[in-house]
Amino acid sequence: MIDPWVALEPGADPAERVRSLRRAYESFTDAGTVPRPVRSVVADSWRRSARAGVVPDGTANVELMDGDLGSYRAEHPLARVMPLFRELMGTFASDGEHLLAVCDAQGRLLWVEGHPGTRRQAGRMNFVPGARWSEAAVGTNAPGTAVAVDHPVQVFAAEHFIRRVQPWTCAAAPVHDPRTGRVIGAVDITGGDGLAHPHSLAFVQAVARAAESHLALLSPPRAMTDGPLELTALGRDEAQLVVDGRKTRLSRRHSEILVLLARHPEGLTGDELLCALYEDESVTPVTLRAELARLRRLLGPGLLGSRPYRLTRPVESDVTVVERRLGTGAVTAAVAAYAGPLLPGSTAPAVVRLRRRLADGLRTALIARRDPDLLADWARAPWGEDDLDVWRALSSVRPAPTVRSRLEELESEQALPLGWGQRSGRMRPEPR
Repeated sequence: MIDPWVALEPGADPAERVRSLRRAYESFTDAGTVPRPVRSVVADSWRRSARAGVVPDGTANVELMDGDLGSYRAEHPLARVMPLFRELMGTFASDGEHLLAVCDAQGRLLWVEGHPGTRRQAGRMNFVPGARWSEAAVGTNAPGTAVAVDHPVQVFAAEHFIRRVQPWTCAAAPVHDPRTGRVIGAVDITGGDGLAHPHSLAFVQAVARAAESHLALLSPPRAMTDGPLELTALGRDEAQLVVDGRKTRLSRRHSEILVLLARHPEGLTGDELLCALYEDESVTPVTLRAELARLRRLLGPGLLGSRPYRLTRPVESDVTVVERRLGTGAVTAAVAAYAGPLLPGSTAPAVVRLRRRLADGLRTALIARRDPDLLADWARAPWGEDDLDVWRALSSVRPAPTVRSRLEELESEQALPLGWGQRSGRMRPEPR
């Protein structure tokens, strides 16, 4: 069986494949059709790129430079495995006139190393540290597509969406946080047509797995029992809590309680928790005490205090990471840490307020920043697809036909009579 993630099947003629891909690419850019021999993974990527408003003659934007790039790289978790990447791939890249590249989960290149002549050539298309190479920014490419689909992938020659990248071939594999399982970036090898071989894809995949194993060794479960709790609540209805290396998936109600107690290290009284958690005023304190008793048993002894209810150890949460970065003006880093709305299924009044405040703070910063790639990422995400203000801002800086079309659709929907959304069965966005 042919592996769809490998660019060339055994026996394929690279020169003939390049010619046929170029014909297919022109057919797609002219008529929107994707003929053979384009692989399904590439065809899907081309369609996503077109929907994102990427143009064939575009180029990557450099988002992070100098001190901003250095600071961001220093705190990124992949900085801890760069020595491993260099050890495993550095000689291969230099001797083969290739490049070793590492990007974050948003497709920003953090490191680009390897053969000096190849680096100079790549620099002409902004394949440089700090540049944005996500699919939404520059279309189909190995590091951007690998993080988009969370799978190792090769991209060969004219499979690239942007024309100036089509002389290149690359293979990339996503790297995951061993604690949470989330994609934190990708490792990539970029060079000439010789990389269009199953071995190069297997190679980067093995390097990515080695990096994940090394990250797990660098962050073993804590032997001490006085370290901070780790709470992940963005983009998920059921939060995850890590206590001394032990992961626990919380129920929705326990997720809400932990989020609120993490916001109030000084503690909350029973009455304060009742008001924060329940819309229905008829809920009794007995109901809340039963939930807290179950949560105390789940957490283990000594972690949940009472009178007032409080966590006895500090909490590191993804919510505070986003807020801290946003507060310092690091908008790009804040968006990178934002995995989605806070407990999106929660109707607890205090959680709803916090969810809106966090999202509105990010939206305001994005609109003021006017970065087309950051705006496009937000607009294409499930939580931003109906965000009229963001689509207007995106249209002003990237007036692609697909962007203008979506904006017109949203403006038409907003002009419809009140109640249309309910009659048609469509869900309107949460009011702001």
